[in-house]
Amino acid sequence: MSKTGLLRLRRLCAGIALAGLAGRTAVQTTGSGAVGVDRQQYMSGLVSEQELESEAGTQYDQVLAQARAQGALDQNAAQVKRVQAVARRLIAQVGVFRPDARNWDWEVHVLSSKEVNAWCMPGGKIAVYTGLIDSIKPSDAELAAVMGHEISHALREHVREQVSQQMVTNVGLSILAAVTGSNATADLGNKLTEVMFTLPNSRTHETEADRMGVELAARAGYDPHAAVTLWQKMAAQDAGGPPEFLSTHPSSSTRIQDLQAIATQMQPLYRQATGK
Repeated sequence: MSKTGLLRLRRLCAGIALAGLAGRTAVQTTGSGAVGVDRQQYMSGLVSEQELESEAGTQYDQVLAQARAQGALDQNAAQVKRVQAVARRLIAQVGVFRPDARNWDWEVHVLSSKEVNAWCMPGGKIAVYTGLIDSIKPSDAELAAVMGHEISHALREHVREQVSQQMVTNVGLSILAAVTGSNATADLGNKLTEVMFTLPNSRTHETEADRMGVELAARAGYDPHAAVTLWQKMAAQDAGGPPEFLSTHPSSSTRIQDLQAIATQMQPLYRQATGK
């Protein structure tokens, strides 16, 4: 490419990047709650909440269909009943952060897999793996800590935040691809899959999900200190390689200390919920 053409390309990509940034809107997806989550988020108009929830619903149905075909969907009735009971108590508290989430089309299923994992897609599509239940052997309060954390990612729309950032970047890459003939684009479904199951969450996202999840659990009547013992059990699994759950949930040397402080802060809500 000539020097003039290269300069033109750079200006074009810079203009596209600026347009993408200009299209990002400052939002507050949730209320701050008692834990004080009040970071301003920036979402791109390139991907809407409704589009992402629709894609999440499609992918969730595909996951369930595959599990059903493999005989791995909701196979243990006692486990399913237990997981769904914990989920109901947590979901009943989501209005403290965002009232509209009470009307989400929530779904909760247990997938038979050795993976120590759990997740919640945009719009409230939850999966808990039997590997987490069988390996970690969580108490109900510890199970609530896991699920509260994952639900909080969905409430806070962390996936859309990450996808938005990637889509803005891809606008510039698409222009570059058109000019150079390279293939640098990816569709929304691929981005959702990548963010949900491959890329680690940021420290900021993890801290927010920790704090919100502990508050949800406390308000639901689960001991908030169970989040501490849960992550201690998770860390102990590192001996044979980190669980799948930790591959997308980066830990730090201060995380358990943070959780201890949050749990103590949330103790009054727990006592209020239980009368203890």
